[in-house]
Amino acid sequence: MQFFNSAKIGGFPLECPVLIKMGGVSMKGGTKIEFGFNKINRIQSLDEFAELLFPNNRNHQKLFLAIFIELKYADDQFLKSLDWVADKYGCSRRVLEIVRAKMRRLGLIDHVSRFSGKHGYREGWVFSSRFAKSGMALSGLPDKFREIRDAKQEAKDRDLFRYF
Repeated sequence: MQFFNSAKIGGFPLECPVLIKMGGVSMKGGTKIEFGFNKINRIQSLDEFAELLFPNNRNHQKLFLAIFIELKYADDQFLKSLDWVADKYGCSRRVLEIVRAKMRRLGLIDHVSRFSGKHGYREGWVFSSRFAKSGMALSGLPDKFREIRDAKQEAKDRDLFRYF
C-alpha cells in the first residue's frame, strides 16, 4: 500500500484508498494542428496532409485517409454514409465520429441534405470547398492588415493593447 494514501473530505476519512500520482504522463507530442509555413511547404502527399491534421494519432490519420480516398473515388464524389468506411478499414464508430466531425469543422467535407437539389435530392457526404476558401482568406490577411496605414487605423491598432 505504499502508493496509496487515505483521503479525507471535510475532515472525514473516506473508506477507499486513493492512488497517489507518481510522476507525470509522458506523451509523444501535442494533438494541435501546427500550420507553420515550413511544414506546409514540405507537404507532398495525402499521408503528410493527414499527419498535419491529426498529429500523433495514427488511427485518426488512417481513417482520414480512408474517408478521403473513398470519397475521392466514389461516383460523383458522393457517399451516402460513412459507417461502412469504418467497418471496411477496421476502425471504431467513435473514431469515425471524431474524424468526421473534425473534417467537417475544418471544411473538408460537408453533409448534404436530401432536400438539396444540387446532389439529386440525396442525403450523404461530399467534399467541401470551405477549407480552401478559408485558407485563401487567411493567407491574404497579413497583407490586408499591413496595407491600411491611416491615422484612424493606427489609433485602433494601438488601442488593441488595452485589451491584452
